[in-house]
Amino acid sequence: MTNYSKKVLVIAVGLAMVSTVINAQELWDPHLRGVNEGLAAGALPPEGVYGIINSYWASYKQYDNAGNNSSGVKLDALVEVPIILWSTGWKVLGADYAMGIAQPFDYTNLKLNNDAAFSNNGHWGTFNTILIPGQLSWSLANDVHVKAGLDIYLPDASSSPGHLPANVVEAGSGNNFWTVQPEFAVSWLHDGWNVTVDANYAYNFKNTTTDYKSGQELGIDYTVAKNLGQWTVGLGAHQIIQLSNDSGSGANTVHTNCANNNGCKVSTFGLGPLLGYNFGKVSVMAEYNHAMSAKNEVAGDIFNVRLAFPFQ
Repeated sequence: MTNYSKKVLVIAVGLAMVSTVINAQELWDPHLRGVNEGLAAGALPPEGVYGIINSYWASYKQYDNAGNNSSGVKLDALVEVPIILWSTGWKVLGADYAMGIAQPFDYTNLKLNNDAAFSNNGHWGTFNTILIPGQLSWSLANDVHVKAGLDIYLPDASSSPGHLPANVVEAGSGNNFWTVQPEFAVSWLHDGWNVTVDANYAYNFKNTTTDYKSGQELGIDYTVAKNLGQWTVGLGAHQIIQLSNDSGSGANTVHTNCANNNGCKVSTFGLGPLLGYNFGKVSVMAEYNHAMSAKNEVAGDIFNVRLAFPFQ
């Protein structure tokens, strides 16, 4: 990835937007699954200010602890994720240093079988603001790049559990709690190849209004891609693994079918193709994922189009 314009695509930011009213986790997972596929997430772009816009569409059904789809829950969502990232040109501990901010907004439409209250009840809202105080990227031998970063999710969504407008029947546009999310990514960028593993660990704080603390999650996005002239083709995959149980009186009320919430943990895995084109300084990439397995979660089909460009 020596081409300047291709380096614009290496910014990775995790967001949130996958859940339902009966899964483990109170509402939205703290990582927008698969959103970083196709990125060389272990690297940073040259010094400058960059913009990224993800247009992320998802169509999901509910899956229980056995991986069966039998609840009649359906969720359609459109998530727009504008990101501004400043690659400072500074060196910290021998690494390139960047910082940024993201403010997602979303349209969600949750449908339940034979429940008129949830019919045609889609609504727009803003998700939690995401602060990116630091990303450090080291360029190592053999075209290996390693990045460590931190995302902080503010509890400022326009609607959330415990803070719903009177006319909103659905669960809300975001989460009513803080999340601190360290990130670690490794990319091998050689002869047009991009092989990347991008992992993030979401530590969720308690929603004090509902007394619900969502368990901690590991989210991983995978990329194997090849540049062919102006085109990029490849395969992307994602998975989410919930590492600890939900807790609090709110969680105990929801998960009455699980002893101390054991067995209610989220797990998902999906994969699919990706295709990108480099127009010069502006690059576009599209990726599609289909859920291969899911437990205690909504899952299905994901389609994301990412536009990346420098401001200067």
